[in-house]
Amino acid sequence: MAMSRRTGAVLALFMTSTLLAAGCSSGDSDEPAGELYENPVTLTWWHNASQDGPGKDYWKKVAADFSALHPTVTIDIEGIETNQLQQTRIPAALLSNDPPDIFQAWGGGELRDQVEADYLKDITDEVQTEATSIGSAVEIWQADGRQYGLPYRMGIEGIWYNKDLFAQAGITAPPTTFDELNDAVIKLKAINVIPIALGAGDKWPAAHWWYNFALRACSVETLRSATTDLNFDDPCFVKAGEDLQAFIETEPFQPNFIATPGQNDPTSANGLLANGQAAMELMGDWNRGTLDTVASDPDALAEFLGWFPVPAIAGTAGDPSAALGGGDGFACAKNAPAECVEFLKYIVSPEVQQGYAETGTGLPVAPEAAAAVTDPALASILQATTDASYVQLWLDTAFGSTVGTAMNDAIVAIFAGSGAPEDVTTQMKSAASR
Repeated sequence: MAMSRRTGAVLALFMTSTLLAAGCSSGDSDEPAGELYENPVTLTWWHNASQDGPGKDYWKKVAADFSALHPTVTIDIEGIETNQLQQTRIPAALLSNDPPDIFQAWGGGELRDQVEADYLKDITDEVQTEATSIGSAVEIWQADGRQYGLPYRMGIEGIWYNKDLFAQAGITAPPTTFDELNDAVIKLKAINVIPIALGAGDKWPAAHWWYNFALRACSVETLRSATTDLNFDDPCFVKAGEDLQAFIETEPFQPNFIATPGQNDPTSANGLLANGQAAMELMGDWNRGTLDTVASDPDALAEFLGWFPVPAIAGTAGDPSAALGGGDGFACAKNAPAECVEFLKYIVSPEVQQGYAETGTGLPVAPEAAAAVTDPALASILQATTDASYVQLWLDTAFGSTVGTAMNDAIVAIFAGSGAPEDVTTQMKSAASR
């Protein structure tokens, strides 16, 4: 599949947008550096593939293969659930001056905050070849034109759905507009099926609904300006909340959605979809791998699972072919040994990226690995990413952790019935002023 259009769409996004193991580690900055692979080194690696499955198994293989190639390097791995990793473990480790050597990094405003605090290693000079190969996607992991991390996964989000339940409800094609999505909700309720699974207990899965309403209500220029200037005066942001509130009032989600976790087990939101209890779920490309870990019958899941882009809303300022997206990457702590950067480069190498694509847990960033994407749903996402006219980075990542947290909390309050549409922008402005 040609990658040039995908790169162009992604470029629009990026231009807008506690365990210390034995041996040398990020805390050993007083030790002589020596030559690469000359002295024994232990790298600690935190990633978010916390559940048993192809993703976690693959990262174990990657670490083992790297150590086999470089016997002086030992890699201690810890898989940590995303919310815990992003919200508590990484911030606490960075503040403690005892961080892991290599850890999950989502780029955008969050990475810029970490760079400003002097937590990350500048890897610009060492990764020029890899950055050129990946293309514009690397810009999410830059600050002031310098590279502080590399992505290994990239894609847009959309709605995962059960093709069998759609057929039973008489839905003949995936919705392309929100009017059609509302009709689908009505038809699914008529056959006593949960239309849409939602894990609002983890906040961000609920917040992503508001993000997509903002993407439809706001022009590309407004979103770009908000990303760089943190200016939220445009009334489209309030309209996003009003559209969300109207959608919630149609009752498309399961009972007690406000306390349901996103991706933990069969009772979580993606477990409802994976096991045929709900017909749809809004989620990113990584969802393919997490669905497998919670499905009672992965073979049945593979048969009924489909994906379609977030529908358009007629008469709004947003680009109907724009999409919300982002990726996963890794960064090295500032005082991590040089071997950390070499391992980071290994993770994004074409061979490792091809193996990652073959796990079916997400879309690779290396162009050479695109042909290894064989899962039909993931192939649909790859094509949609290619076709998107503009890709907006996840808003909480784009705006940074301070604004992002305030925004997500205010959005969840709308879901809980205790917040109003205008509260979201009020809290975002307040956070931005801090």
